[in-house]
Amino acid sequence: MKSRSRNLADKSIDAMLAAIEIYNKPSFAYREESFSILAINAWELLLKARILQLSNNKVSSILKYEKRQKAGGSLSEKKYRVKNRSGTNLSIGLFRAIDMLEAEYGDKVGAQVRKNIELLCEVRDSAVHFVNKGFDLTLLVQQLGTACLRNYIIVIRRWFAIDLSKYNFFLMPLAFFGLEANVQGVSLNSEEKRLSEYLKQETNVSNGGDPDEFNVALTVNVRFTKSKSEDAELVCVSNDPDATPIKLTEEDIREKYPWDYKILTTRLRKRYSDFKENKKYHDLRKPLESEPKYCNKRFLDPAQKNGIGKCFYNPNIVKEFDAHYTKAASK
Repeated sequence: MKSRSRNLADKSIDAMLAAIEIYNKPSFAYREESFSILAINAWELLLKARILQLSNNKVSSILKYEKRQKAGGSLSEKKYRVKNRSGTNLSIGLFRAIDMLEAEYGDKVGAQVRKNIELLCEVRDSAVHFVNKGFDLTLLVQQLGTACLRNYIIVIRRWFAIDLSKYNFFLMPLAFFGLEANVQGVSLNSEEKRLSEYLKQETNVSNGGDPDEFNVALTVNVRFTKSKSEDAELVCVSNDPDATPIKLTEEDIREKYPWDYKILTTRLRKRYSDFKENKKYHDLRKPLESEPKYCNKRFLDPAQKNGIGKCFYNPNIVKEFDAHYTKAASK
């Protein structure tokens, strides 16, 4: 049975595939607008899936909470779940999810990824003003969209170990749609001009920064080829040599051990009022790293099981620290 986080990640993939399918249709007048709407939806689902994964799949971690106004006009100390008109709980928004990942879990999305999402949001929010939609705007959206897909592939692979190479994850080059840069079409309206100028300015500034594996916009045509590596890693989740070995895929391992050292330390700092990243913490943590139910160590060379390795943790490890630190007061 799939976890909540994996189900949400799968829905995110479906949304992004729908965005690509619509964009690549030979004749579709609402191409850029539809792609932006669906791509942003895919990112929002993926970010919430990551929060669920890091919070041990607690639904409350992605719900929206607000203080209520009392009869006297003051706000309550307690925060309550926010509901929509039908009475359903509202979940957090896109950028709140990005901020929460960094603030609550120490899991930074990256400036380039955020800027790319912000610019696609500008396209989505300005869609109502698109009347004449010239080539400049069409080209800018494709550059943003191509970078969006590349960023998405990297992030979902890193977070969930999901390989998207079985899909044709690319946007059709504009040449296939019969669009030429030197064709003079009808003039843009003022709103379209402002958006086009803003997108150009922001992509130029952002792409001029430090080298990064992520991008705000890409002007090259990128095609991702299929990977031939489908091997699963063999592990035995027990210290008992007589235990029945089981096969865990890379996806299973990421699902069971989603935290790295930075995320674990951030969560403990949030959980306890007297926590410090010092010798006491390291002395408590290191013995737990030998427990398969709490930690999985990944080596650069899995076959040799030696050399440099990196530990990944199961969220349940935090309970082992409760006897040694004081829990912070709930806000």
